[in-house]
Amino acid sequence: MKCLMAAWERHQAELRGWLRYRLGSAVDADDVLQELFIKAMRQGERFCAIGNARAWLFEVARNAVADRLRLQRELVELPADLAAIVEEPATVDRLVGCLPRVLSELSADDREAITLCDLEGMAQDEFARRKGLTLPGAKSRIQRARRRLKERMTLGCQVRVDATGNVSDFVPRPPLT
Repeated sequence: MKCLMAAWERHQAELRGWLRYRLGSAVDADDVLQELFIKAMRQGERFCAIGNARAWLFEVARNAVADRLRLQRELVELPADLAAIVEEPATVDRLVGCLPRVLSELSADDREAITLCDLEGMAQDEFARRKGLTLPGAKSRIQRARRRLKERMTLGCQVRVDATGNVSDFVPRPPLT
């Protein structure tokens, strides 16, 4: 273990300075330095076989600093009324209540395109195969159906959007009975 003690005496001050610079704290630097010494001691006789003890010590120190910094993530203070904020659904989420009524007012072809592709997630190429259409034809049909749905939602539910294009307000419509 003489080789460890000799290497440690040669490089300890340099390591401590490097650690203080990297961690910004003398206390943290001393903690990592102690951990580093223990890791070197655990190497036992293998430490003496290391060709460049300084490089090994700095490599282990660099890894220890990275681990420590990874654990010191900054916490963000959450507002006390977070539950009240989260419970209020977004305007666009409440707009879903208008959808059944507006869908029922669309043509059967438009309703089918919106239902299959947008609500049930069917791929447009599958929709084209099922309806016997070319892919460009199916895409055009779906786009036209979406445009008519948007028009009906805007008129029927009096949807208003803000400057960024997000739904800001609407008037709910009761479902058809």
